[in-house]
Amino acid sequence: MTFHSMWAELLPVGRNSASGGYRRFAWTGADAECRAWFKEQAEARGLVHEVDRNGNQWAWLGDPAQGDAVVTGSHLDSVPDGGAFDGPLGVVSAFAALDELRNRNARFAKPFGIVNFGDEEGARFGLACVGSRLAAGQLTREQAHRLTDGDGITLPGAMEAAGYDPDAIGPDPERLGRIGAFVELHVEQGRALDIGGDAVGVASAIWPHGRWRFDFRGEANHAGTTRLVDRRDPMLPYAETVLAARREAELASAVATFGKIAVEPNGVNAIPSLVRGWLDSRAADQASLDTVVDGIRKAAREYAEAHGVDLDVERESFTPVVEFDHALRDELARILGRDTDLTVPVLGTGAGHDAGILSGSIPTAMLFVRNPTGVSHSPAEYAAEDDCLAGVVALADVLEGLVCR
Repeated sequence: MTFHSMWAELLPVGRNSASGGYRRFAWTGADAECRAWFKEQAEARGLVHEVDRNGNQWAWLGDPAQGDAVVTGSHLDSVPDGGAFDGPLGVVSAFAALDELRNRNARFAKPFGIVNFGDEEGARFGLACVGSRLAAGQLTREQAHRLTDGDGITLPGAMEAAGYDPDAIGPDPERLGRIGAFVELHVEQGRALDIGGDAVGVASAIWPHGRWRFDFRGEANHAGTTRLVDRRDPMLPYAETVLAARREAELASAVATFGKIAVEPNGVNAIPSLVRGWLDSRAADQASLDTVVDGIRKAAREYAEAHGVDLDVERESFTPVVEFDHALRDELARILGRDTDLTVPVLGTGAGHDAGILSGSIPTAMLFVRNPTGVSHSPAEYAAEDDCLAGVVALADVLEGLVCR
């Protein structure tokens, strides 16, 4: 099958007709359809298909037990009403790159694999990269078993309903130990390549990032009878803090977002007693991230004090910078820059990926394909077919350099 035909076949799966976005959540019917599609593609190419203890799918050419295998792939699940490219582009491109290598009559000197990691987006259970985290030992069985979706269904319950054994999940060092390199192709979630006029680039690192909860506590009261001077309204310092986050991020060339809020008592005619906002902030390095968050926290305390409001700030999660394997990254850039005078762009990203999770266990690298709008996690996410095909050729070139020698 061609890239175009594979893409067209996968495109309708899990698509919501109202939003135009995708709802391919872990262990649902749409997820099962994606998994069936992956298995069909593997078997159509004579690859050995298997599902590991954590629900990740693998398609093998050669015996992975020989070790030093080269693996590529990504994920097929989505965020709520997400775009078509985030994840699936890497999986479709992996199969297309294998087809390209066979057309070149390439001779494989190492085992080669294609992977679909399960529950990468975390849309259902609230934790990203569950499949790769479990494999890498960054998520324990006990922690995974406590994950629950919005309907109160536990991860073990969802896995069992889908026909998988939740008691088998856990670290998989033997499997990861067989892999010598993992290369993930992904649509760029930004516009750096488009601005530079490049179709494909190499990832340097994943920015450090975290989430902080800001609790502004004031006093509930009647919206129509309470004088402005008598109010302890937590919405005011929260709003000012949102603006401060934008200023601090701009000063540090970072990003900071208050994208989720909870208000109590949440009445139209009531002054809030509590405004709880969640900050997501990311920066190119740890020092910049610390500067941004410290600046936001300081401003929030000043605003809260000025309005007679109490403030608590708690860090809920944090991921340090992930530097991709330098030798592998440089090898990718060398391969892609071969026979050309052009410099292959190397860029960082503020988004997390399975390659980032696995980087602590095996050498990993990433390729990015141009996204002309920069939009991601949205139905408007887009990559031109010519750029997608350029990504397939780039991935094939990289794989040929890594596995066919």
